[in-house]
Amino acid sequence: MKAIKVKCPQCKRLTSWENNPYRPFCCERCKLIDLGHWADGSYSLPAQDEAPSKEEGYHDDEI
Repeated sequence: MKAIKVKCPQCKRLTSWENNPYRPFCCERCKLIDLGHWADGSYSLPAQDEAPSKEEGYHDDEI
């Protein structure tokens, strides 16, 4: 059976999927770098400032 290799999402190096405790990352360092990005808000999505329309379920009596 052929070993599965995947690219680390952080550093892009090929790494083994099987028996890798850090998968999908190649090592603990890349895993912690990614966790740091989540913690500092680097992966956040912009908020929508628009109020929902009546078609989306907004009703005047809910204000």
